[in-house]
Amino acid sequence: MALLDVCEGSQDWALPLGAPDPAQRGDGIGHFSFCIQKPGLALPKGIQPSEFLKPYVDGSTGVKIQFWHGTTTLAFKFQHGVVVAVDSRASSGTYISTLEFNKVNEINPYLLGTMSGSAGDCQYWERVLAKECRLYRLRNNERISVSAASKLLANMMLEYRGMGLSVGSMICGWDKKVTAAPEKCLLVTGYALYESYL
Repeated sequence: MALLDVCEGSQDWALPLGAPDPAQRGDGIGHFSFCIQKPGLALPKGIQPSEFLKPYVDGSTGVKIQFWHGTTTLAFKFQHGVVVAVDSRASSGTYISTLEFNKVNEINPYLLGTMSGSAGDCQYWERVLAKECRLYRLRNNERISVSAASKLLANMMLEYRGMGLSVGSMICGWDKKVTAAPEKCLLVTGYALYESYL
């Protein structure tokens, strides 16, 4: 970095004292190659996640970070498909950062995901899900079902259980399984699968 060269600073400025140099570890992971092969959480180099999060965790409940709640996401089934409705305000408690925030993400033309919780976490994981759904389509020459997409998202996030992710996503849409039985509609929310009959 140019500023680091001008100031004649050390190249290991981001590492804690006593941490091994990444060049000596041989992993070769840099910021530009982060999460190319496998999704992951971004943490400063050389710092253990438990040490990095220690100021935000207390001993009794394990969490000192208090999130404000207040997002409303709804999904309605009807004769021709699913209607998804969400509020458009991005806020944290009484602070409103924007009045026009899109909380519905298109995963593919047949699947939608809603965002409730941390906007960054939701957007990241729904983009990863969209990528995996495109790969499924290319590998199998058919689109992924609603229940399979929801299960895929749940399984991807299961690896990060207890790490403070705040994702409340509702995956909804229609697929061949639903249209084969027109009296049946699927609504998938997190780990639960609701089957309702018209």
